[in-house]
Amino acid sequence: MKPSRFTEEQIIGILREQEAGVATADVCRKHGISSATFYKWKAKYGGLEVSDAKRLKALEDENAKLKKLLAEAMLDNAMLKDVASKKW
Repeated sequence: MKPSRFTEEQIIGILREQEAGVATADVCRKHGISSATFYKWKAKYGGLEVSDAKRLKALEDENAKLKKLLAEAMLDNAMLKDVASKKW
């Protein structure tokens, strides 16, 4: 996945700017993002503080690592079952 040009702090700052009363279209134009991106960020980061966003990112990274480990373990298990089922 392509990394974002914006950090979590910047994203939350952009969302706060819109919440302060600036029109969504103006905020999007100013920062060079599409309205779809803005609303996707709002769904993910809306109502979060910077520390919460950092914690969310750390949990997502940990979850990705655990999913990878599980997939590798399941693959190893499937290979062992396949080898064990063959008769020599």
